[in-house]
Amino acid sequence: MELQADMIKINQNFVNEDDAIKLAGQILVDAGCVTPEYVDAMIDRNNDVSTYMGNFIAIPHGTDAGKQYIKKTGISVVQIPTGINFSENSETNNKVTVVFGIAGKNNEHLDILSKIALLCSNINNVAKLADAQSSQEIITLLKEVEN
Repeated sequence: MELQADMIKINQNFVNEDDAIKLAGQILVDAGCVTPEYVDAMIDRNNDVSTYMGNFIAIPHGTDAGKQYIKKTGISVVQIPTGINFSENSETNNKVTVVFGIAGKNNEHLDILSKIALLCSNINNVAKLADAQSSQEIITLLKEVEN
């Protein structure tokens, strides 16, 4: 699956995690990957179990019930250079600078998740994603993992 430049939003700023998830989901909707109901399933998933993964990364995706709203596999990337706290508890700082929205048809998302995990296990790569000045920079970083 190839990441498209129009599915990446850089230099975003949000008041709360739901707004970040909504944008990640809307990008998937606009690309024809999911129906709008999938965005609600992404928020439901994050409310049930945080999609914060550590290393300043969140990977929101839909609930099992939300799978019916997936038309095709897709990934969106939302860069938040100033970060946002992915925790309801104000004393816990789960700061996120990059949100990967995932929709996977027939478990295709598992490959995407493994590539993201590999890339983001190195905090220097996360810093590069957070500092990227263009969608193309992010695409290049993600392609380097595939090689």
